[in-house]
Amino acid sequence: MMPSLLRNTAVPRLRVPLALGIPIVLWALTMIALPVVDWTWGQAALIGGMSLGVVMQAAAVFGILLHAWGWKRTLQTFALVAVLSYLAELLGSKTGFPFGKYHYTDLLQPQLAGVPLLIPLAWMMMLAPSWAIACLILLPQSAPTGRSRAFSLAFSLLSALAFAAWDLFLDPQMVAFGFWVWEIPGLYFGIPLINYFGWVLVAFLITLAVRPEALPLAPLALVYVITWLLQTIGLGVFWGQPGPALAGFAGCGLFIALAWRNARRSLRSQNIAPAR
Repeated sequence: MMPSLLRNTAVPRLRVPLALGIPIVLWALTMIALPVVDWTWGQAALIGGMSLGVVMQAAAVFGILLHAWGWKRTLQTFALVAVLSYLAELLGSKTGFPFGKYHYTDLLQPQLAGVPLLIPLAWMMMLAPSWAIACLILLPQSAPTGRSRAFSLAFSLLSALAFAAWDLFLDPQMVAFGFWVWEIPGLYFGIPLINYFGWVLVAFLITLAVRPEALPLAPLALVYVITWLLQTIGLGVFWGQPGPALAGFAGCGLFIALAWRNARRSLRSQNIAPAR
């Protein structure tokens, strides 16, 4: 059984508290500044700026969960996601399962056994927002307590698919920057299709292990939406990858559209005015 994903049976108002909005804005401004950093100081500074962006986004997600859950549960969740995602990346980079054969270069530091320590942060910074998107898509079914095993599996799979949609942006971009290398380039802009199977599988298993509940939906969903917009503009305009930009726009956009439509429908059914 997966515990209640919401605090109660009512659909929450989709508003973001000011205290949570500030770190989200600071992270977004950091990402917006990356093209300027690249033009002004070059690739070394850009890599540092991108690493800072990962840390700031992970910190924003940490703050969002901390506000809703408190220290103990938030730290436990971050630790579990970090350990499981690191082990998956270590297994993948050493054996080729489940993502395909690839290896990290030396550009992203520090590393442990050849896996950059930023990678587990990257998993957490988008997996939690993907949980919120999945939860919004499943409203109001996600409200009652004590959901069935079938619901738990459906939620975990939907979260994993929303998370993997982000990699439609990420993998072509990171390969172009030289952060990791595929031994045998694949069909999706040089990325093997098995990579996306691996993303879905690992994200699905991690979500089942974490069993997230009482999610702060609005701020986490906002992080997902901002990432979608920034990646679309970044790849399409500044980084010269219009193909992945369009694919990621469509992939993540589908989940955002489903979440938005279902959330508005659920709010209307309870006579709650959507936040403006």
